[in-house]
Amino acid sequence: MTPLNQFKTFERLINTYDFSVPLHRFLPDFFRKNRQMGARDRRISSRLLYHYCRLGRALSEQKLLTRLVVADFLCSTVESDFVQYFYPAFYPYLSLPVDEKLQLVTAMFPSFCLEDVFPFIDCLSLEVEKMAFLKSHFLQPSVFIRIHAGKEHEVRAHLLRHSIDFETYAENVLAVPNQTKLNELFSDTFPFEIQDWASQKTGDYFMPQSGDVWWDCCAGSGGKSLLLYAMDSSVNLVVSDVRQSILNNLFLRFKNRGLTSYVAQVLDLTQSTKAQKFTGIFDGVLLDVPCSGSGTWGRNPENITRFDRQEIVTYQVLQRRIFSNVLPHLKVGKPLIYMTCSVFSAENEDNIAFFCNQYGLKLVSQQLIKGYERRADSMFVARLIKN
Repeated sequence: MTPLNQFKTFERLINTYDFSVPLHRFLPDFFRKNRQMGARDRRISSRLLYHYCRLGRALSEQKLLTRLVVADFLCSTVESDFVQYFYPAFYPYLSLPVDEKLQLVTAMFPSFCLEDVFPFIDCLSLEVEKMAFLKSHFLQPSVFIRIHAGKEHEVRAHLLRHSIDFETYAENVLAVPNQTKLNELFSDTFPFEIQDWASQKTGDYFMPQSGDVWWDCCAGSGGKSLLLYAMDSSVNLVVSDVRQSILNNLFLRFKNRGLTSYVAQVLDLTQSTKAQKFTGIFDGVLLDVPCSGSGTWGRNPENITRFDRQEIVTYQVLQRRIFSNVLPHLKVGKPLIYMTCSVFSAENEDNIAFFCNQYGLKLVSQQLIKGYERRADSMFVARLIKN
């Protein structure tokens, strides 16, 4: 497919895509309906659409082609027939660091403003280093794995045999390129968990005690529960989420890990737990609340365009409602670990201040985990004690 045809295909993509669903769902459906596209064409089209979304709302006054070329230039690092064809002056500089590329773009397009890439900069937590955060959106995050105990050498050797580059973050934590097909490399039972670096770092705040009963109340696919279990396998687990379909993925992951002794329940925590006949009292609670997901938009850049800032308040209200329904199930003197994958202060520090003032909780510590410094997601975590 020539660069000109690449652009025509991109036009079809962007005119079809209404930003109502994530890109990773939209693209497979589009390709199923356009089976004439080969593997290389699909790969290029996906790259261009993701790169375009990474530009956020910058250069919005420019033509579609101009914005796409700038986006592909900023995000590509090695090769781009597209840039070479449409903006050959940029092509020799593809391998430059993002900082230097941004200087070139600004020199050619004086209206370019980095803050337009993420137009919610005024909502960020104070801990976010704004310029580094904004620039990180032009880099595709890595995939992180947490290797099961005793399997470290096996996994490393397998990756090396298949010439897969990886970075080491800890003895059992590796990062591989985003496009790595782990499900093909490890076709049988995975000897690791796929879990982002920031998500793994929240575990520093868990500190389980032997024999504790913990409740992972918005468990999702169970990543935080598995992290807790890896710290102390004597912990008794209760997991819940709002839909059975969500828990079904958790069941598969638990089975793969050999975790069979736990209790699972479907719960809507926006509603009273009494009405749902839930009566558990726990030694610890993991509360990874529904949120804007703004700390993951480097991985899911389409959200930059589809998000409305009014949703921040909507999420904050939802988070406070869930918290009020969860807190009665925590024993006095025990920890609640509050987590979001958001970088917005309203969902993070503002909520923690509200919880402490409203419920008399003790804040032990809180942190914005800066995944944007490591090609990872960013998360917020706080450890609260019930008085």
